[in-house]
Amino acid sequence: MKALVYEGPSTMNIREVAKPVPGPNEVLIRVERVGICGSELSGFLGHNSLRKPPLIMGHEFSGVVEQVGSGGDGEARFRRGDRVTANPLVSCGRCRACTTGAAQLCPERQLIGAHRPGAFAEYVAIAEKNVYRLDDHVSFDEGAFAEPFACAVHICKLLRPLPTDRLLIMGAGPIGLLALQAAKVYGLQQVVVVDINEQRLEIAKDLGAVTVTRVSSLVEGQTFDAAIDAVGMELTRQTCVESVRPGGRVIFTGLHEETSRLPINKMIRSEIQMTGAFAYHSDDFETALQWISEGRVSLSPWTKLAPLESGSACFDMLIKNPGKIAKILMTLDEKGEFVQ
Repeated sequence: MKALVYEGPSTMNIREVAKPVPGPNEVLIRVERVGICGSELSGFLGHNSLRKPPLIMGHEFSGVVEQVGSGGDGEARFRRGDRVTANPLVSCGRCRACTTGAAQLCPERQLIGAHRPGAFAEYVAIAEKNVYRLDDHVSFDEGAFAEPFACAVHICKLLRPLPTDRLLIMGAGPIGLLALQAAKVYGLQQVVVVDINEQRLEIAKDLGAVTVTRVSSLVEGQTFDAAIDAVGMELTRQTCVESVRPGGRVIFTGLHEETSRLPINKMIRSEIQMTGAFAYHSDDFETALQWISEGRVSLSPWTKLAPLESGSACFDMLIKNPGKIAKILMTLDEKGEFVQ
């Protein structure tokens, strides 16, 4: 089969590789759409320890069931031709994290596209328990958004927002924009999004946020009830902490930098609540898929389709000059505009 293979820093090539064979309790999916995640951009540059070449990345995807492996409930749940998406985070199902509702923290977790071959390919195999059928009116494009939107759902679940909260979001990348939409589902009306990319800020503004390139440009003395760092730099993490009121909440989800200095004494004296948000639980994924089906979230106007063959150029575009594009979905059908 055809696959886009990461072969070293800033190097991806289309290769012919063996088609996966679904094991017991697995489903083989013919990929229709696969998104490029921010973590894969750092992986492409060689900055992500999870992604080691040679590797087929890709964990945000939708497609069609090609084959169901033996065993489990897969043969009863799915048939060849079913339109599906999948939770790419595979956990053991036995440890304390898995049995207490935190499977995303399973010490044996494996991510499709990092620990296992991913969906930058014609076919991908995954555990049938992780596969979800798409409603007839949900497009393949929308189905591929279930995974990143699940991250945003999980962020807001941890944040416990109130409709009256003033929320600060650092970063207008896909997770920041999806967190904005999740917060809107919770009823928040006062959301400020900060980014240096003014074209991305135009998207956030279209989605109902107040947008600025610097927090300092806001009214002096203005504070927030909660803040989300969707970037992961020391500056953005510090800005979140400095911007919330005493007793405020901060969610750290960006993974750009490994370490950061934070004003610990201020955080103690102000009783600022800080939480890391990693991935999502299966219920977050199911909620994301439900909200997508209900039309509560969409980045379609700011999504670009491009064939898998132009994958390396797509990565270059997102790194160097994404413009007013929130997400690139690579296609394995006739749709999509070739990226030079």
